[in-house]
Amino acid sequence: MTERTDADGTTGTRVVPGGGDGTATTTAVVSLGGRWDAGDGDGEGGGGSGAQRPENGAAKGVVTAFGQSLKTLRLREGLDRQEFGNRLGYSASTIASFEQGRRIPSPSTIDRADEILNAGGLLCLWKEEVERAQYPVFFQGMAALEKEAVELVSYSMPVLNGLLQTEEYMRGLLDMRRPSLDEETIEQRVASRLARQDIFDRRPAPFLSFVLDESILRRPYGGKAVQRGELEHLLLLGQKRNVEIQVMPLDQEDNAGVNGPFTVVTRKDGKKFVYTEARGIGSLQTDPEQGVLAAALYGIIRSQALSPRESTEFIEGVLGSL
Repeated sequence: MTERTDADGTTGTRVVPGGGDGTATTTAVVSLGGRWDAGDGDGEGGGGSGAQRPENGAAKGVVTAFGQSLKTLRLREGLDRQEFGNRLGYSASTIASFEQGRRIPSPSTIDRADEILNAGGLLCLWKEEVERAQYPVFFQGMAALEKEAVELVSYSMPVLNGLLQTEEYMRGLLDMRRPSLDEETIEQRVASRLARQDIFDRRPAPFLSFVLDESILRRPYGGKAVQRGELEHLLLLGQKRNVEIQVMPLDQEDNAGVNGPFTVVTRKDGKKFVYTEARGIGSLQTDPEQGVLAAALYGIIRSQALSPRESTEFIEGVLGSL
């Protein structure tokens, strides 16, 4: 076990299961904006990320308290679940899930509920805490960093970074999980993963760079139609001025990314954070040295991959072959 010190002087350690060798990995407690988030997991490969069902005691308490407040305000307005659901755009059973803390509403849904129930902003006060609760405690730090990133670079294999996934691709991955996930859990995870993709439309726009192993493009997760839709989505994202997508060909002899996928996030203050994941267990490293080394490694990987223009032509070629 090791200890790391954050930029603000705080320190912390956290032990999570390691790989298949029986070892444990240590992740730092990341201090962000006056609160702490233990960050170590993105679940991009269909692992533990994006779960809108609270999976720890603190998150469950937040969501339960929010649900009770929602129910109290609904009853005060004299609305049953069906009528409230109709106004909000959800079924009565979904409203029940919100009130019982089994499902987490999106920030926009909370805004709309506050308006419908004449809550005067009381429900909106819960938005930040409720939004954080949709992620497992080990991913909350990474989710917060994505919102603050001025730069995010990522090397992906064997599946796409969650930020690049279409809804159909997400469902294809989640449907393959074993043991199988229930439908409500799948819906919750899809919703939270889609919410993270707001990063593409944020202003000022962060710089986003992705290097994708060719195998990802050729693997028909969810079927050929899903694969085709995902490739088209990548081509559209690549047209954004702040986004660069590159492909690492299978026949490339030199590939510095042999140790697996990783993401480097740079905050406005210049500090870099490194996120890695294996089998749904992730690690968010705060050590400045590791951030510098990972950024340098990504630079090497980019230089070995096809250029963005060549990559666009490559993806178009794969799409045309389907």
